[in-house]
Amino acid sequence: MKPLVSSSGAVFFLSSISQIRFLVSMNRKSGRFLPLLVLSCVLGSFCIFFHVQNDGMFRRKERIIMVLWKEKVQFVEEKLNLKSQAAAKRFSYSDQVCVSILNFVESTNFDGEHTQNLPNFWIVCSMLIGVVLISKVIFCYRTFFSPSNMPEQKQQYVQPNPKSRGRWRKRILIMGFFLGISISVWIYFSMNANIVARRKETLTNMCDERARMLQDQFNVSLNHVRALAILISTFHHGKNPSAINQKTFAEYTARTAFERPLTGGVAYALKVTHFEREQFEKERGWRIKKMETEDQSSVKDDYAPENLDSSPPQEEYAPVIFTQDTVSHIVSVDMMSGKEDRKNILRARASGKGVLTSPFKLLKSNKLGVVLTFAVYKHDLLPIATPQDRIDATVGYLGASFDIASLVEKLLQQLASKQIIIVNVYDTTNFSFPITMYGPDVFDRGEVHISTVDFGDPMRSHSMHCRFKHGPPPPWSAITTALGVAVIVLLVGHIFNAAINRIEKVEDDYHEMRELKVRAEAADVAKSQFLATVSHEIRTPMNGVLGMLQMLFDTDLDSTQQDFAMTAQASGKALISLINEVLDHAKIESGRLELEVVPFDVRIILDNVLSIFSDKSQAKGIELAVHISNKVPQILIGDPGRFRQVITNLVGNSVKFTEEGHIFVSVHLIEETKKLVDIRHHFLNRRKDLVENDMDVLHDTLSGFCVVDGRKSWENFVIFKSEIEATDTINILVTVEDTGVGIPRDAQNHIFMPFMQADSSTSRTYGGTGIGLSISKCLVDLMGGEIGFVSEPGVGSTFSFTVMFNEGWTSLIDMKRQQSEISVLDFRGMRGLVVDGRGIRADVAKYHLQRLGIEVEVSTNPKSALSKIVDACSSGSNATALFDMVLVDKDAWGEQSGLAFARTVIELERNGRPKLRKNIPKMLLLTTSLIPSDVDDIKSAGYVDIIVKPLRLSMMIACLQKALGVGDRRNSDVVKPTLKSLLNGKQILVVDDNLVNLKVAAGALKKFGAIVRCAERGKVAIELLKPPHKFDACFMDVQMPEMDGFEATKQIRNIEQKINELINSRDEHWHIPILAMTADVFQANHDEYVRCGMDGYVSKPFEIEQLYSSVAQFFESDSAAKVS
Repeated sequence: MKPLVSSSGAVFFLSSISQIRFLVSMNRKSGRFLPLLVLSCVLGSFCIFFHVQNDGMFRRKERIIMVLWKEKVQFVEEKLNLKSQAAAKRFSYSDQVCVSILNFVESTNFDGEHTQNLPNFWIVCSMLIGVVLISKVIFCYRTFFSPSNMPEQKQQYVQPNPKSRGRWRKRILIMGFFLGISISVWIYFSMNANIVARRKETLTNMCDERARMLQDQFNVSLNHVRALAILISTFHHGKNPSAINQKTFAEYTARTAFERPLTGGVAYALKVTHFEREQFEKERGWRIKKMETEDQSSVKDDYAPENLDSSPPQEEYAPVIFTQDTVSHIVSVDMMSGKEDRKNILRARASGKGVLTSPFKLLKSNKLGVVLTFAVYKHDLLPIATPQDRIDATVGYLGASFDIASLVEKLLQQLASKQIIIVNVYDTTNFSFPITMYGPDVFDRGEVHISTVDFGDPMRSHSMHCRFKHGPPPPWSAITTALGVAVIVLLVGHIFNAAINRIEKVEDDYHEMRELKVRAEAADVAKSQFLATVSHEIRTPMNGVLGMLQMLFDTDLDSTQQDFAMTAQASGKALISLINEVLDHAKIESGRLELEVVPFDVRIILDNVLSIFSDKSQAKGIELAVHISNKVPQILIGDPGRFRQVITNLVGNSVKFTEEGHIFVSVHLIEETKKLVDIRHHFLNRRKDLVENDMDVLHDTLSGFCVVDGRKSWENFVIFKSEIEATDTINILVTVEDTGVGIPRDAQNHIFMPFMQADSSTSRTYGGTGIGLSISKCLVDLMGGEIGFVSEPGVGSTFSFTVMFNEGWTSLIDMKRQQSEISVLDFRGMRGLVVDGRGIRADVAKYHLQRLGIEVEVSTNPKSALSKIVDACSSGSNATALFDMVLVDKDAWGEQSGLAFARTVIELERNGRPKLRKNIPKMLLLTTSLIPSDVDDIKSAGYVDIIVKPLRLSMMIACLQKALGVGDRRNSDVVKPTLKSLLNGKQILVVDDNLVNLKVAAGALKKFGAIVRCAERGKVAIELLKPPHKFDACFMDVQMPEMDGFEATKQIRNIEQKINELINSRDEHWHIPILAMTADVFQANHDEYVRCGMDGYVSKPFEIEQLYSSVAQFFESDSAAKVS
């Protein structure tokens, strides 16, 4: 067991140390807690040691008890051969008592050893706590007094001294070494003490068991002798004539000898007085003889009773009349003539109990033994009988001889462990001179255990002395365990020393890398600041260049000059776009990019993105469409500019790399996407119609081209693997699907890295810098989402990203957006039919019509479409069943199949159906691109108008109003105000510190009839705008020296507020519209503009559309009044 303890502790220790060494090699900070880890391993080893040690003790004790129990059972079965049930019960009870005593002793010893081990455990715990406190103190010292915690202005990188840094580790190493050696020595002495204690415990258990067995069996024999005395009193003295003679007595004692396993023989001596001697001898026919020697010394081998002398005259005799066959040679011998027997007889009849003699040589056998004597009374005595009453009632004496040496030898032979220990039995009545009853004369050989043996005679005492036959062996388990711990300590010291050296090297590398990291971070910040500054400085003159080019277009130029100016303007816009991207990337890297939180309409954002790429998609002849789930809220709260920028980058890449097919943008909620097997799952419920039209079901896409599996682009997002909690957050999934060239597989791993493209030829073939996707990923991360893609070369790509917004309300959007809603009211209650063989494409058209409040039906089969038109037209006066419009895709079931469908409707009209002719709906053709030469053919086919894709709300309103003749009749003749009509005659103040930008802005406004005054400083603007003044608006740059545009606006608003409070008039209220001028629309911070009191912003150089939308809210009513 002990080698197991040693090996288990060593294995645990070495495995733990190997893990510590690995941790040290991986992490520098683990060196601070290395002593704690090492001591933890020591504690774990000792826990294993104590556990296995206690387990081994318990199992060893179990084996000892089993051996003793088996010895006892074997002895009872083989030696005694019990047949009496009563005797068996008696022995069983004795055995149970023995087992209970053993269990009590074992539990007591085990608890004692467990309690003995507790101090050892607490010592180890105290050591561990001390090491923890030391490590904490060192850690606090290094934390508060290290150079890294000094003030930043005083902190300098100082190369640490390896010697001073590793001095405390060396001290711990030395302390740990001596501690380990001390522990190994302590383990040796502790284990050796345990071995000695267990050896002593084993000797005690074995000796006590033998003494107990000898005592129990002697008591059994004693009880049977007492019973035999009662039998003689009853059947010999109580019967007249006697029912017992020598023959009967001999046969009975022979048959019941098994009940007295320790007796050598039984004899009965009659009490005869001197007066009765003569008569007694005549009746018996023999003379009363005396023992050969009075002191019962050894007799000769040729002992013969007939040769003994007659007993001399005395007051009383005790001749033996009945004997067991084994002691028949003592018949007629006077027991009163022996010294020891006489004492026994006198004590026995006076006490009424069985008494023993001191050890003496038995007659004839000359073996050492004792005689047990009981007095036989002629009648039962009362419990209060006096000794004289017992003497007077005595009629005889029953004696039993015990050959102690032979009996003990036979008992030991029955035990399996006889050869282990040496047993001596002593009569210790005279403690100073004990009499040896059994056992050899041996010298002291170590531990001796003395067990008391009680033979039932209170006047005599006996004991059993036990000692091991051989001396104790060397404590090999203690030696091996101590040596094992010492070896482990040496190994740990070696590993610890190597770890210290490794930690020192890692710390040196760490300090060096920290210095390099600080330098790299400083260089990165400097780079970002450089990029931001340079890009801003470059953009400022570029705004002047583009503004002057725009003004140049307003002059008279010939075709060559106009071509040169357009080329320069396109190049300038491309450079501005690149600068904006670089600036965005620099601000993202420096962490200075902030998101807006404003309400916006996601559907309008997507319409604007489609408007940007409509010309390019029409020129390439590719489908460009958007579909937004009706479960997506209409108004969201977030950053619309960054959201639009991400979608613009993705759609722009798709347009750039797609030559045929389609680009499809879809927007869904995360919750509904989880419930769909595919995002397009709800589009695939028309398989039956597709089969009837002989179309490929597998390619039921927007254009019929094969696409990649879009699920793979978002199925690994974290949000799809976790449960979405019920919050106010709106989680949106946006997918951009295209049928472009795809991304090569070897380039897909670094597609989101800045300035990385698929291959070196990409920039030459398609243009671009490769920074758009990197910026998109950073923006998506800032908006709390994820972005991914799936691409297959030659098939196409699908990009997906998620963003988190909050739900808003319609009231949060200003009145400008509600103008389109007024136009939508013109189409409420109308019914329309969409005819298209492709379900997804039909649903896109249905989505845009439903935005106008039109009830839409879809037909993907020409027969069903014609049937619906005929049924609706044949309904007569039922206006609710009529279709107000029919939208047919040009390539509904193949190329130019839409024109054929219209001709079929016309043929039905010509075939003489008056109801059809009267109620035929207006038909509009949906096409991806339009050639002017095809317009006449389309009109002749029966279509009233053409809608060129991509579909968006504003275009749908304009086309349907024109085709159906709906709208506000009162305003039909009103000409929409132009930018010139809005600005004509308006006095506008332009504030900018850059003379070029000032000149460009003034020239652009003067072009539209405005009266412009310029100011180069914010303070000048404050003086000019103090009420009263004649300015109608102010365009203010936000970045100016001395006082920027924000501060100037705040002071202007404060002045206006004070004036308004003084005049306190409802008719006159001073508030001049102030519009911020910024060089980067994407960087415009709407919240900051509103906080300082600005009314909006415009980009530099001025774009007509944006300038119109910015000033229309202030001047449109005045212009409308003039027009009317």
